Amino acid sequence: MYAVVDIEATGGNHVKGKIIEIAIYIFDGETVVDEYATLVNPEVKIDWYVTKLTGITNSMVKDAPVFAEVAQKISELIKGNIFVAHDVIFDYRFLKAEMKKAGIVLNEPKVCTLKLSEKYLPDAESYSLGKLCEALDIPIPEEDRHRAAGDALATTKLLKILLSKSDG
Repeated sequence: MYAVVDIEATGGNHVKGKIIEIAIYIFDGETVVDEYATLVNPEVKIDWYVTKLTGITNSMVKDAPVFAEVAQKISELIKGNIFVAHDVIFDYRFLKAEMKKAGIVLNEPKVCTLKLSEKYLPDAESYSLGKLCEALDIPIPEEDRHRAAGDALATTKLLKILLSKSDG
């Protein structure tokens, strides 16, 4: 089973940045069997450029749970599954740092759809999630781009295509 994850964060650095949104799709290789998505109150101000990119505002996360309140649920979903993300190191480092603060160890095997795309789609014009999805006719509504649920679902669909090109 795969836990396909996407996060949105206050910044690009997992040491200082905080998660503001997370989505997880549990995928058996064919079908999404479970899903979870939530905004997260980072307890810090979201920078304007993050709001411009994601559309997530400080007022949207004001009443959202803090990470410690959702950490156990996230752990239950991910534990024992292969952690998948597009540019997996970014999402994994952020999540591992937040989980550690919540007293939970994250140590799952990782798969990167960006790296798999480079291997199985060598002629792609670009390996950004948006460009790959466009080239492969994976629809991502504009309002779902750079939002955790939209990007995680697109990554799940991309993973399905990549698995079909590999030996599984």
